[in-house]
Amino acid sequence: MELYKQLTFSEIIPDVVSRFASKNALSFIDDEAISYEEMGKKINALMAFAETLGIKKGDKVIILSQNMPNWGIVYFALQCMGVVSVPVLPDFTPTELQNVLNHSEAKCIFISESLEFKLEEMTSEFLKSTVRIDDFSVLKNKGNNAEFKASTLPLNRYEPNENDLAILLYTSGTTGDSKGVMLSQKNVISNAMQSGDVQPVDENDKFLSVLPLSHTYENTIGLILPIIKGASVTYLKKPPTASVLLPAMQKLKPTFMLTVPMIIEKVYRNSIIPQIQAKAVTNFLHKFKPTRKLLYYLAGKKLYQTFGGNLRFFGIGGAKLDGVVEQFLRDAKFPYAVGYGLTETAPLLAGSNPSETKWQAIGPKVINCEIKINNPDKITGEGEIWAKGPNVMLGYYKNEEKTKEVLTEDGWFKTGDLGVFDKDGWLSHKGRLKNMIVGANGENIYPEEIESVINNFRHVVESVVVEQKGKLVAMVHFDREELERKLRHATSDFAQKVEDKFEEISHKVDEAIDELSKELHLHVNARVNKFSRIQLLVVQPDPFQKTATKKIKRYLYF
Repeated sequence: MELYKQLTFSEIIPDVVSRFASKNALSFIDDEAISYEEMGKKINALMAFAETLGIKKGDKVIILSQNMPNWGIVYFALQCMGVVSVPVLPDFTPTELQNVLNHSEAKCIFISESLEFKLEEMTSEFLKSTVRIDDFSVLKNKGNNAEFKASTLPLNRYEPNENDLAILLYTSGTTGDSKGVMLSQKNVISNAMQSGDVQPVDENDKFLSVLPLSHTYENTIGLILPIIKGASVTYLKKPPTASVLLPAMQKLKPTFMLTVPMIIEKVYRNSIIPQIQAKAVTNFLHKFKPTRKLLYYLAGKKLYQTFGGNLRFFGIGGAKLDGVVEQFLRDAKFPYAVGYGLTETAPLLAGSNPSETKWQAIGPKVINCEIKINNPDKITGEGEIWAKGPNVMLGYYKNEEKTKEVLTEDGWFKTGDLGVFDKDGWLSHKGRLKNMIVGANGENIYPEEIESVINNFRHVVESVVVEQKGKLVAMVHFDREELERKLRHATSDFAQKVEDKFEEISHKVDEAIDELSKELHLHVNARVNKFSRIQLLVVQPDPFQKTATKKIKRYLYF
């Protein structure tokens, strides 16, 4: 990056387009790829198109779309112009979208056809233009008859400042208070380079993108990093269900994937473990550590081939990885690595690569960044993680009070996360400071650690541990469908019509869940310290509501 006077896309994009002209840049899995040269032309044409729409430097433009090549084209074009990109998560509700429109004062929105229904009742005095991102057709424009033309060039020359507001990200975080995080081009490009130092990327790498591009994790590490390194990025046309993802991985044979813990935890609990338990021999061997390691290694080889057989880096971030699942990945020799960061840090603060991982540890801090544990506990060394570096946000948009709460005068960002460093300088994450429960005698209780024990109990999908009226309460969501399938299979007169058996099966499932709850209560309290024992276990009938990175929105359940 020393080649560039400033860390801006207006300097970097023309350079990578020139150096990797004939290489594949962006594509859908079943479509012909757009080369770097073609990407450069599209970016220029999009800049010219934006000019005809009356979009100027400093204007806010929303991108609301599923992942697709045109998402990156729009993003890079806006950045090269010095226009503020406002990526919005596709699962934002119309109410949330209305709030973003009002708060950001966005002048234009690029929206995918599949999400246009969310605009039906939107009102905004600022919004002038609406463009379908799929083909750049103009849906609404207050002004001239603007039209996208693939061969046009922008009339003006743009030189954005690396430190200006460039990206405005509205988080749908677990705290319930969605804030506009202000990031500069220097923030995200610096962090892409920091990420590339953790795990080198080159022009031969193939990224399969499955997380929302509107989330800074996928945006910085899954789009900006590969593009500045000359790699290719491929998208799916449908949500990444098993039936869509498996053939795509076999066809592309990706070298890089970014995921969240929930994805690999589901694979482990819904595929790996049931296959092992299906046979008496393997179920018996699973009980002993040496033979369990062998079973995991064999399962890992099969899983690696399922993912295409070429993976170099399977990144896991966005939430803490379950310890049992991580041990499986280690024994399986699967090329996983863990990263830690926040939207406010663009996002990566610490991480490792698959050649060197530690169980339940994240990794060292990224280059050109400082991390410290503020006010650490004298015995455990645990405390709040603070960070400082070129990737730390500018602040919260129109919210000086919140900004002052998390950014010190000398530039330290208070993450709100609890962590500890080991003797080798590796960071471990203990949980959210707001989630930590202080026991009756002042003990620190970490709900995430209790939830890890609960979630590895049979038929449990997910859980949340909260404090209610001085009691530790575990809210548990069991896999009711799985229990129904097992009971139906075990019913001798299964040939009868399903509706005839519904009430009977449903009643038996209720009984089974009641028994499982009692057994789980005893199981958990036998495995946690005395301060962390749960007093009450409540069955949660529906799945918990989640953020884009599949973290439970805990604030809804207190």
